[in-house]
Amino acid sequence: MAPLDLNLLRVLDALYAHANVSAAGRALGLTQPGVSLALRRLRQHFGDELFVRQGGVMAPTAFAEQLREPVTRTIATIRSDIVSVAVFDPARAKRRIAIGLSDLGDLVFLPDLIAVLRVKAPGITIRSVAAEPVDLLRGLADGTIDLAIGHLIDPNTAGHYEQTLFEQPFVCLVRPDHPTIADDLSLDQYLAADHVVVTQEGRSQERYEHRVRELGLERRITLLSPHFMSVPLLVARSDMLTVVPLAVGQIYVRLLGLRTLPVPFDVPAVELKQFWHRRAHTDPAVAWLRKEVADLFLGKDPTQSRQSPFWAEFLDPL
Repeated sequence: MAPLDLNLLRVLDALYAHANVSAAGRALGLTQPGVSLALRRLRQHFGDELFVRQGGVMAPTAFAEQLREPVTRTIATIRSDIVSVAVFDPARAKRRIAIGLSDLGDLVFLPDLIAVLRVKAPGITIRSVAAEPVDLLRGLADGTIDLAIGHLIDPNTAGHYEQTLFEQPFVCLVRPDHPTIADDLSLDQYLAADHVVVTQEGRSQERYEHRVRELGLERRITLLSPHFMSVPLLVARSDMLTVVPLAVGQIYVRLLGLRTLPVPFDVPAVELKQFWHRRAHTDPAVAWLRKEVADLFLGKDPTQSRQSPFWAEFLDPL
């Protein structure tokens, strides 16, 4: 079958509706000669007159009548199933969106994001995906993950986009009645303490550990753990010290009465970003969600904002 420009079907559909070349042109935003040229191409393609002048109107031939239903159905399908996809209505959308997050990412981003979705897009379901950084980047590339939020070390793989949202510092976390650490923490006290070290490759903690090695600091490491969320529970029942991002520290200050102290040496804050692949760059639903993430978090650390419905509680004193 010879290829057919689908725009010609729009002309055919307009001629069915208006039975007049000029009227069809006005409906389509085309000139009368433009419609006549399109009709000529249609006649050549189908080998039929398609429309003949009859009583002041353009009447369809018998062959054109056979085409009427499939043509109008095709145009309707294109409008409803293809064109309308680009017009994303969050209030009516039914969609599951996969977001790559660490356990810390769940804690920092999801409370405020879910609150916004509940109001603006109640039909959207978020699926939080925990994955190693290499698997996260692979998931973004193959479409199984739509968006990633948090910190990834060296994610600049071809085809990936990123947007920096805000920075978050690291803090030391100890129990309130620690026998050797009071309101201040010196470098000597830090090095002498028993440490719990969180080991997460490619994440924010790797950045901190790199800084410790860079400075040549030797700590007394008692425990290595891959989990942020269990470490403060261990700190609460021991004399151990750990270093965590501020969000984790604030939660456990509130829940367990732990104390946060500044790290006693210079450590750059960690950059938290959103990442996506070019295959999702023009996906209307994902683009809408990226904008909501930016509106919520661009330049605004929710753990430091009393405007955050979730985090305001943890910023208030006990």
